[in-house]
Amino acid sequence: MSIEVQNISKNYGTQKALDQVSFSVKKGEIVGFLGPNGAGKSTLMKILTTYLSADEGMASVNGNNVVENPKSVQQSVGYLPEHNPLYLDLYVREYLAFNADVYKISKSRIEEVIELTGLTPESHKKIGQLSKGYRQRVGLATALLHNPEVLILDEPTTGLDPNQLVEIRNVIKNVGKDKTVFLSTHIMQEVEAICDRVIIIDKGKIVTDKQLTKLVSDEAEQIIEVEFDKTINEAVLSALPNLKSIKNTQNNIWEITFATEEDMRPTIFDFAHSNGLKTLQMSLKSKNLEQIFREKTKK
Repeated sequence: MSIEVQNISKNYGTQKALDQVSFSVKKGEIVGFLGPNGAGKSTLMKILTTYLSADEGMASVNGNNVVENPKSVQQSVGYLPEHNPLYLDLYVREYLAFNADVYKISKSRIEEVIELTGLTPESHKKIGQLSKGYRQRVGLATALLHNPEVLILDEPTTGLDPNQLVEIRNVIKNVGKDKTVFLSTHIMQEVEAICDRVIIIDKGKIVTDKQLTKLVSDEAEQIIEVEFDKTINEAVLSALPNLKSIKNTQNNIWEITFATEEDMRPTIFDFAHSNGLKTLQMSLKSKNLEQIFREKTKK
């Protein structure tokens, strides 16, 4: 396993940040680590990168225990923290050369990561002259410099505009072809675009851990928005089969949720006809990751 976490707990005074957290990540997986603010995401990432120690439990990266072999863990992990620490007065190549010396690796690797992260057009500038998107690329290039087997990325696209977000997302997806990637984010489209698997944490506990496709299919339900030509009572709609919930969103427009994969639009059409109604419009909505996330983490 690339990452192994067993019964990890961490307290900050009386606040329990992590509560008996366990999971494992196989080599080559791209895993999205999701949760509300304060759920424990950054704390766990800092434990995996040896910046923090757990109060209980065990964690290992590439077979190296984070407490017993911290140097080995650091050598095999590329870490991009949420607040990317950079020396703004250094040129891009200067900064990467400084980090190459820290890792005791060949300077030839610098040009490789510059090209890999798309830094070439801006690589002649000081870091302080770069946009937020290119500064994130510098952080990612630094994390990749020593060619780690595991990438741990904490909110790698925070503060980026839509174009920068897509660019960084593509970089992560590209480098993830031959590395294990464990990333936290609040952007659900990012997870849907690049991740194989989703782990959701809430109040320090894992509430979901599934392959992305299985998570969406397991939460299968239909949300159909329909507008009738006349006012109808909710009690009448409650006679529909496979019904999960009914919501009157506006005038004669209803949002009806069914707990089934069967297409319920013909049923609604027949129901309307038998009750002397006409359907002015009808649309099928799919349940996305954002909705699943809200349901799993609601108070």
